[in-house]
Amino acid sequence: MSFDELTNNKFTDSILKNVLNDCDDGELYLEDTMNESFLFDDNVLKSSSFNKIKGFGLRAINKELVGYSHSNNISINSLKNAAEVVSAVKKGYSGTLALEPSRTNNKLYTDQNPIDSIDYKSKIKLLKDINEYARKLDPRTRQVSISLSGNYQKINILRPTGDILEDIRPLVRLNISITLEQNGKKETGTVGLGGRTLYGELFAEENWKKEVKNALKQAEVMLKAIEAPAGEQTVVLGSGWPGILLHEAIGHGLEGDFNRKKISVFTELMGTKVADDEVTVYDDGTIENRRGSFTIDDEGTPSAKTILIDKGKLVGLMQDRQNARLMNVEPTGNGRRQSYAHQPMPRMSNTLMASGKHDPAEILKGTKNGIYAKTFGGGQVDITNGKFVFSASEAYMIENGKITYPIKGATLIGSGFEVLKKVQFVGNDLEMDPGIGTCGKNGQGVPVGVGQPTLKIKALTVGGTSN
Repeated sequence: MSFDELTNNKFTDSILKNVLNDCDDGELYLEDTMNESFLFDDNVLKSSSFNKIKGFGLRAINKELVGYSHSNNISINSLKNAAEVVSAVKKGYSGTLALEPSRTNNKLYTDQNPIDSIDYKSKIKLLKDINEYARKLDPRTRQVSISLSGNYQKINILRPTGDILEDIRPLVRLNISITLEQNGKKETGTVGLGGRTLYGELFAEENWKKEVKNALKQAEVMLKAIEAPAGEQTVVLGSGWPGILLHEAIGHGLEGDFNRKKISVFTELMGTKVADDEVTVYDDGTIENRRGSFTIDDEGTPSAKTILIDKGKLVGLMQDRQNARLMNVEPTGNGRRQSYAHQPMPRMSNTLMASGKHDPAEILKGTKNGIYAKTFGGGQVDITNGKFVFSASEAYMIENGKITYPIKGATLIGSGFEVLKKVQFVGNDLEMDPGIGTCGKNGQGVPVGVGQPTLKIKALTVGGTSN
């Protein structure tokens, strides 16, 4: 049975109504996805893959209890079996079905398939061209690794009322990693591009050549870098990708489930001052073509712009339908899942700090000494207390208001909750990341976006390798 046949089958409708009778909420989630990926490394195409994924997930909700069953066999019999499993959650319970998600006419991205937009030979040629260009541009190049991926996802969400909510989501991504060697020392620069578009922008020669130069510059800077000093420092964060610190150290703590369970550092702080007046943070899934955007979330709720912190005051959380119902608030369109085999939960989309009023150049000029972190690598966060450790992949010392020499090994250590209070200046240069972010939570990964302007943070602990 096909994806559309199960969607429009009278037996599907009957099974769904029966299994969700007396439940608080639930839905049938149908997914039809194709994806491809390529890896070009050491001058050869190391791997290429193409996959098709089809399946459904059936969910029934009784207060905090959830019955969930999924299958990659799209058929009435499989759906009947799933219905028997999830029906156990409502035994002896009679609830009131939650209100249906509102409809939306918004269209945030194309419904064309990026995989079909460029032929296979052209994709391989792009990888070869990038490799050759990078190696010719700098003779110190020792390794070039390029990955390209495309994804085309169709989802249908069937509600017990008979409503069918649909979304078609394209997603592309290009990553370039280049290693330079000089005097026996090797350093790597890594960049990327992506979004909910076709492949066109990634294949534009001026775009990928610019990214190659950015990767080479990053690697070259690190070749000249000295060991980072350890200790408490004033830290200036660059605009754009450094918003990943905001996402991890603050954003997760503002997801509804952590607050309902009272395990977030922000629990019980709604309406109170948690940051400087200059700080406004929001989650916005409605930005066209962005990696973290979606027309509707994975429960059918339209995406939205949700203000989380308004001029320093905590005013909102990100909610899926279940947690919103249990907390007696409205869902915000943040119910997301990795695939049909996963249950939805509150997740970020594109999480940003709004622009402030300060000129970034003036922020730097007013910083006598400190560290300028331009971009980050990996990091770890404890949601319960907001404590984080992030490694800066490109950073510089600030001396007498000027960016001077590059440093390496700089690790930012602190608490997201405390960092909010230490933000002194917010720049007027809000920028989003290049479209390469993926967020992990409870074993699920979903595409996300981040963004922020230049920020000045007072007295942040920096772990380094030099005293």
